[in-house]
Amino acid sequence: MDGDTLYSIGELARRTGLTVKTIRFYSDRGIVAPTDRSPAGYRLYSIDAVARLDLVRTLRELGLDLPTIRKVVDCELSLPEVAAAHAEALAVQIRVLRQRRAVLTAVAERGSTLEETELMHRLAQLSEDERRRLIGDFLDAVFGGLDAAPAFAGVMRSMTPELPDNPEAEQVQAWVQLAEMSLDPGFRAVVRRMAEDQAAEQTRSDMMGPRRDIAAAVRDQAGPALTTGIDPASPQADPIVAKFTAHYAHLLGRPDDVELRRRLATRLESVNDPRRERYLQLLAVVNGWPAPESLAPVFDWSVQALRVRTQQ
Repeated sequence: MDGDTLYSIGELARRTGLTVKTIRFYSDRGIVAPTDRSPAGYRLYSIDAVARLDLVRTLRELGLDLPTIRKVVDCELSLPEVAAAHAEALAVQIRVLRQRRAVLTAVAERGSTLEETELMHRLAQLSEDERRRLIGDFLDAVFGGLDAAPAFAGVMRSMTPELPDNPEAEQVQAWVQLAEMSLDPGFRAVVRRMAEDQAAEQTRSDMMGPRRDIAAAVRDQAGPALTTGIDPASPQADPIVAKFTAHYAHLLGRPDDVELRRRLATRLESVNDPRRERYLQLLAVVNGWPAPESLAPVFDWSVQALRVRTQQ
């Protein structure tokens, strides 16, 4: 191309693929100024205008506003600086869109009321500090006064959601549901009761030396029985039940009798509350952890085995 050649606005439109109206618009705003004018007063542009217009079109497609574009093409702002700022702005927009998508998906799936939708929207928009305060309040309600026991420090950490800076829509949706659960007084009472039971067992265990948590002991004993298809009401289940009830009796320092087995059945029913398992599932999604194994079938088997053996 001849660097001295000047082009009319129509010729410039053909070279760039932009409309005459668009080029005139950019020209009127000083973004692509004409180099000269023809004797009839028409605007003429140098070949540099082609490259300038290509840059303008690219920046517009990336979402930059015209005042910023003008500063870039006039070299008042560096393109890397503008790109970094714009990328951060887009990241914020993406987070907002993910939050909105998560709320709308939850509303559609659950048939939520207006009040529930408003709550979900507020929960999705919480800042990191606000999220920490909400979960901190939940953990205080559940473990307050019990967290002196060494075991509870780890339990509290393991129950704390950490939403990443750029969460996926599924993580936002899981966070909203988890936050709703943490505000539910009924769920708080259930988890508090489990924590108190565990604290009492832990205190006794500390006096007698380290002992496995009863839920872990039941899982280890009843899990294989469930896998091999042993009927919880059958005689084949007797030695299995005897092993984990003996563990519980030793844990509490009480005899392995009908009363203790009933108490254990009630304890396992509490641990087997589906809301607890749902919380752990949502927690895994929010934190990007592997999905936890469901222990509901093992606890169901164990409770049934205990109830059958404590009927009068």
